[in-house]
Amino acid sequence: MTAETLEAVSRTGRTITTEALPLTGNEAITRGAWEAGVRVAAAYPGTPSTEILESFADYDPAEVTAQWSVNEKVALDTAIGASFAGVRALAAMKHVGLNVASDSLMSMSYIGAHGGLVIVVCDDPGIHSSQNEQDTRLFAKLAGVPILEPADAQEALEYTKVAFALSEEFETPVILRGTTRLSHTRSVVRVGARTVPPSRGFVGDHTRTVTIPANARRLHPKVIAREAALARWFSETPLTLRDDGDGSTPEGAAGGRCGIVTTGIGYLYVKEAAPHLPVLKLAGTYPLAAEAIRAFAATVDRLIVVEELEPALEEAIRGLGLPCEGKSLFPRLGELSVELLREGLAKAGLMAPPAPVLAATIAPMARPPVLCSGCPHTASFLALRSIGAHVAGDIGCYTLAAIDPLRSMDTCVCMGASIGNAIGMAKAGAEKPVVATIGDSTFLHSGIPPLIDAVYNKADITVVILDNHITAMTGGQDHPGTGRTLRGEPAPRVDYAALCRAVGIDWVRVVDPYDVGRLMQTLREATAWRGVSVVIAERPCVLDPVKIKGAPLMVRPEGCIACQACMNLGCPSITWSGELFEGRHKVAIDATTCIGCTLCAQVCTTDCIQPVTA
Repeated sequence: MTAETLEAVSRTGRTITTEALPLTGNEAITRGAWEAGVRVAAAYPGTPSTEILESFADYDPAEVTAQWSVNEKVALDTAIGASFAGVRALAAMKHVGLNVASDSLMSMSYIGAHGGLVIVVCDDPGIHSSQNEQDTRLFAKLAGVPILEPADAQEALEYTKVAFALSEEFETPVILRGTTRLSHTRSVVRVGARTVPPSRGFVGDHTRTVTIPANARRLHPKVIAREAALARWFSETPLTLRDDGDGSTPEGAAGGRCGIVTTGIGYLYVKEAAPHLPVLKLAGTYPLAAEAIRAFAATVDRLIVVEELEPALEEAIRGLGLPCEGKSLFPRLGELSVELLREGLAKAGLMAPPAPVLAATIAPMARPPVLCSGCPHTASFLALRSIGAHVAGDIGCYTLAAIDPLRSMDTCVCMGASIGNAIGMAKAGAEKPVVATIGDSTFLHSGIPPLIDAVYNKADITVVILDNHITAMTGGQDHPGTGRTLRGEPAPRVDYAALCRAVGIDWVRVVDPYDVGRLMQTLREATAWRGVSVVIAERPCVLDPVKIKGAPLMVRPEGCIACQACMNLGCPSITWSGELFEGRHKVAIDATTCIGCTLCAQVCTTDCIQPVTA
């Protein structure tokens, strides 16, 4: 182990500064990368990872080049290029973003890092803001690259520094795994100074960096040997902690001495739920710290594995020939919690069962998510519902159109899938018009190749590009269609209409979704066109980068006939009033949240929605 790696991992040996900052896990990762001397950072926004790259905007651009990439693969490829050039580089993404970047990751495992290469991947146990709950630890094993799993913000900073040193010592990409709870929880973090190692220069070895079969066959054995060396490192590193517990015996405990093996944030849950139990806290799940686990197992009569999501660690320990328990006690899905841990440990006979909790007698009011007041996507999906099309949707705020009251999206698979899905529907002989909806950022992320495919294969579909000038779902990040960079500097802006015409589409129209009548007519014409047609629904997001608010509207109650036409918009500013018409509630508009978009006034059947007057 190099002196730098020892310095990075030794908590007692490294210089502890007196400066402390309240940081989230994501901000701590950024700080750790800055302290480690990272020179290039790239990402595509995706909750819960978004703030990692956003935080780089607070650092001197002369020290770190930080940029939004068009998708996660481009972000990783950018970081790989910087590593080839000999400097430390970072790519950040959410768990499903690693699917997009995985092709590059698999090859880089063979090539190996030159300058330190760290890939931060934030998983989403509990599916707070994702389409699935995949476990990145399985990807690490598939790729044959090490994964580090910090438990809190302080470790997030320290592990990031370790990751860069580890990457260069073992010539490997390193995955740093966060989770939603780590990413967004804030705590006090001790910070240090920035140390920038000298550039290693360009790698300059095509027998390593060009993955033709002859080179790949020679490199694969090195990956296998590296795995064994890393497994020894994970067993010996001070990051692998042995905690003997406080020695107490809780009420209801039974059986012999029991030990817990865990990683990441699971350690914090264990320490709160069962401080009496001895714990082996691993620095990561892969490569497996086999010797450390065997030594710990020899000191206990019973081994229990605590991990979120898949039984990756449990199955690996069983592969060592060591009996252990895990998913028989704890769930395989969702986030862990102290309560779940206590229930599982009670099931194992290690503590008394928790006291029963009385169920609430009053069910909470359902509050489904809705689009913002005045969201331009609202009119687009209202219009789509009126033409009775099969609508293939995509990832973004507009995915909410799948639920009441808009109910105008039939499918949503993953980023960029809508156009390809629509091609398949049309080729299968769909009896209705087929429409794909996709946001501006998602279109640039992965919508252009399937659009070209639709033209090439003569698909009879309509593509609606929902251009709100921002990456809205993740908090308003810029992209190549906004005309600004991460740091707010002016940049060229993609012309979507010109791009569509350039790939061979003849029927392209740009429409303002606030003009409901023209929008509906444009969609009817688009779906009547034989071949690929594109409608660009262009209107800025009402929240980002600035909050838009015009003169609010009001309902003249004497004119309202409770027809509910305006309620079909799902606008949160429109509510039921206390007045009735033929037994139905009339509506009212909350002037404090209404932005005056006039969509409700345009669909009102009695013209009783008017601007508020003095």
